[in-house]
Amino acid sequence: MAKKIFNCIVCGKHPLTKNEIGITKKLLGMKSKNFYCIDCLANFLEVEPQDILDKIEDFKNDGCKLFE
Repeated sequence: MAKKIFNCIVCGKHPLTKNEIGITKKLLGMKSKNFYCIDCLANFLEVEPQDILDKIEDFKNDGCKLFE
């Protein structure tokens, strides 16, 4: 099965990384069909990009399957 490639809905970054897709799903809902790069997601959520990166590491450390 071919891997689906996603673009950032705001800036068009292509392709998004597994972590960018995972954090969008984790923070905005598993049924999300629109995905964001780290910078655009941070802007959307009104936080710093480093905050998003820190959450990704937290979820990885917690064993979240989206970030394996």
